[in-house]
Amino acid sequence: MSEGPVNLNRVRKQKARAADKARADENAARFGRTKAQKALEKAEADKARAMLDQHRRDEADE
Repeated sequence: MSEGPVNLNRVRKQKARAADKARADENAARFGRTKAQKALEKAEADKARAMLDQHRRDEADE
């Protein structure tokens, strides 16, 4: 049969860890972005903000 007694607490914790890991992997696939993707998006946002600031009118000019 089996090798010996089974620690049910250990089995329960292993099962919970496996479920947490599966949920984490699912979230990483759904929401995760690589460091390069984050850097690219930040650079694009900075460029757009700078472009907008270049076209801003001063209140003194009005």
